Amino acid sequence: MTYDLLTALALYCFASSITPGPNNIMLMTSGVNFGFLRTIPHILGVGIGFVVMLLCVGMGLAGIFQSWPPAQEILRWASALYLLWLAWKIATQPTGLIEAGRAATPMTFLQAAAFQWVNPKVWTMVVGLITLYTPDQSFGSIVSVAVVFASINIPCVSSWALLGQSMSRMLRAPAKLRVFNVVMAVLLVASMYPALFGV
Repeated sequence: MTYDLLTALALYCFASSITPGPNNIMLMTSGVNFGFLRTIPHILGVGIGFVVMLLCVGMGLAGIFQSWPPAQEILRWASALYLLWLAWKIATQPTGLIEAGRAATPMTFLQAAAFQWVNPKVWTMVVGLITLYTPDQSFGSIVSVAVVFASINIPCVSSWALLGQSMSRMLRAPAKLRVFNVVMAVLLVASMYPALFGV
C-alpha cells in the first residue's frame, strides 16, 4: 500500500469512526449509564466485530447481494427494525439506582459484535473500504485495511464512551438521565436515515 493510499485510508477510517452513528450514540449512552470500564466489552465488540465483518464481506460475502439483490433490501429493513427496538430499550432504560442495579446491563462483547451486521452505517463503511482501498480485493490488502481500521476505530469509539462517562456527573438526577436517554434514542433513530434512504 502506497503512502498516499495509506494516508487516505487513515483519514477515511478516522472520519467514519469518530462521527455520530448508531455505534457511537450507543457507546456514549453506555458511558453515561454504566461508566467506561463496564463499556469496554461493548467497545471491543464494535471494533473486532467490524473487522470480522470486513474480512467476511471482503472475501466474498458481498457476492450474495449481487446474485440475489432482495437480500440487501431485507437486511436494510431488518436493521431498521432492530435499531428501533434498541432505541426503545435506551429510551426506557431504568434511571433510579435501585431500579438500574436490578434491571440494566451494558451491551456485551458478542451483542456489540453481532450488531455490526445489522448496522446500516457499518455496511456503508465496509462497502466503501473494500471498493476504495482494496482494488485487487486480495486477502493481503483486505487484512491490511482491517488492521488500519481497527487501530483507528477502537480509540475513536472509546472517546465516545469516555465522553459519556464524563457527562454522567451532570446527569445524576433520574429525570435528567431519562431526558438524556430519550434524546439518545431519538438520535439513534435519526442516524438510520442516511444509510436507509441514501441521503
